[in-house]
Amino acid sequence: MDYVLGNEFFEDVDGQEVRQGELKVSLSIMRASSSFELKFHIRGSIVVTCDRCLEAMEIPVETDNRLIVTLGEAFAEISDDHIIVSEEEGFINVAWYIYEFIALAIPIQHIHPPGACNELMMSKLREFSVDEVGDESGNDMYDEGIHPEQGNRPTDPRWDALRTIIEDN
Repeated sequence: MDYVLGNEFFEDVDGQEVRQGELKVSLSIMRASSSFELKFHIRGSIVVTCDRCLEAMEIPVETDNRLIVTLGEAFAEISDDHIIVSEEEGFINVAWYIYEFIALAIPIQHIHPPGACNELMMSKLREFSVDEVGDESGNDMYDEGIHPEQGNRPTDPRWDALRTIIEDN
């Protein structure tokens, strides 16, 4: 079975991580006595917020997951990939599981490629940054450490206060 997921899917699921995207889900089901193995292949792109400039950014997602479903007395989660579904109900809504597979495939850090961040936000970050180290792309990485060997570069006053505590001891 193949499914195409769009923004409506993310609105219906109402998860916190992802609100928009276009994905294709291929689902295959294999039966083995009293259990079923569901294999999911998910591929497409989602929209998340850039951690640096807070603008929306699209990132690719591709993941393979499986879920073992066993029929039993009542619903129960045995492990992350094994659940029991009530034999009376006899069905499972896989929408939330698909959403979780997508959310788990998102990289921990979401940052635009070099030079693609919102320039207005980047200028504000540079304005309020105490110590900046620029890279060749125009994006700035921030380092709040003390660099006395680097001459007159400004340091964060909080580090200066800590230095006086250390020097007094």
